[in-house]
Amino acid sequence: MATQYAIQGATAREISASAEHAVTDGQLRPGEALPPVRALADALGVSPGTVATAYKELRRRGIVVTRGRGGTVVAPAPAVASRRPPRVPEGLRDLAGGHPDPAFLPDLVPPGRLSPGARSHRASPRLAELEELSRAWFARDGVPDERVTFAHGALDCIARLLSVELRPGDAVAVEDPGFHHLLDLVPALGLRTVAVPVDDEGLRPEGLRSALRAGARAVVLCPRAQNPYGSRMSAGRRAELLAVLAGAPEALVVEDDHSADTAGGPLHSLVTAGADGPARWAHIRTVSKHLGTDLRWTALACDATTLARHDGRLLLTSGWISHVLQETVARLMTDPATGALVAGAATAYQERREALIAALAGHGIGAHGVSGLNVWVPVRDESAVVNGLRSHGWWVAGGARFRIAAAPGVRITTTDLSVPDAARLAGDFAEVLAESLNPYGG
Repeated sequence: MATQYAIQGATAREISASAEHAVTDGQLRPGEALPPVRALADALGVSPGTVATAYKELRRRGIVVTRGRGGTVVAPAPAVASRRPPRVPEGLRDLAGGHPDPAFLPDLVPPGRLSPGARSHRASPRLAELEELSRAWFARDGVPDERVTFAHGALDCIARLLSVELRPGDAVAVEDPGFHHLLDLVPALGLRTVAVPVDDEGLRPEGLRSALRAGARAVVLCPRAQNPYGSRMSAGRRAELLAVLAGAPEALVVEDDHSADTAGGPLHSLVTAGADGPARWAHIRTVSKHLGTDLRWTALACDATTLARHDGRLLLTSGWISHVLQETVARLMTDPATGALVAGAATAYQERREALIAALAGHGIGAHGVSGLNVWVPVRDESAVVNGLRSHGWWVAGGARFRIAAAPGVRITTTDLSVPDAARLAGDFAEVLAESLNPYGG
């Protein structure tokens, strides 16, 4: 028994399960080294090959990573534990959550009359009214609307698409920095993550080219309101990325347009109708950011093969999306008062986001956020900034959980940050940087 290693077992399966349990319980923490293969083999009385097989399984499942001479260490965000944010300390202004302003969300009132009697929802999984509303939603921005289906949420949809399209060990190109739950999801599915840098216009073409050359079989990106960087794909960047994707016609392109109605700015989609788009594609839209966080419903437009694979797997699992949920969404999408709320949110979010960026710039601090709900501020020491702002009454999100290889930064949600508060926050931010021993900034 190797108690000093918190790992036990006589077979590869037992050893990998023991290591996973140690990671889950916190006995082995992110970045902590596992024992060398031979050392653990000697301690457990097994062959080095048995330990090597166990470590290979842990790597495949995204629990550990290998760093050459640095050995095998627990992954920065092991797949057995999501990158959950820390609790917001009491008494602080929470700007870390990434949530919409509740003042712009409509009241959620389920339908007064439920679907009568017993019937096969599998035979009619989508309400005709909501399907037509979804088609119009996509067509508004030039997304092909011939094939539309539903899912429970963006991550639910992405997980299903990747699991039916790829096999364990396949690579997925993702944004860096990117949505932390997606960064956890990919290794949890047994897939490899390939980081692609982003700038204000979205994925960087040279990074995507490198990812595809490295074997990425799928690409997941946000065309606008990118989280956490706030990118919005430009028309020029769209053309550059399509030129890169032309060399990988079999790659599945998944666009997560999660904040379509409040992102600010037009959509320049890679899948916009036309002959130059990818052959395999999916465009995802959700309503949780503008209709309510409890509405776990997603509309998906995609090519014929992707639709068949997605719906085939959905049929074998949950089967359909609640018709009560569908009726609620349909009613909100056609309600004029709700439409006015959403339009007001889009205007307010843009004003508040731009106000903070301008206020930070007034102190010589660079920030990013041309679209969406958040502002990304590059810094050299995330912890120093987070803790410094905490002392001023602000709670912002450290960037570590959003990053793979990207430079450090902090994410600030601006949805309910008034213009006067933005000025005060920028002043406090500048003071925190000035008090540091090291220079910070954009």
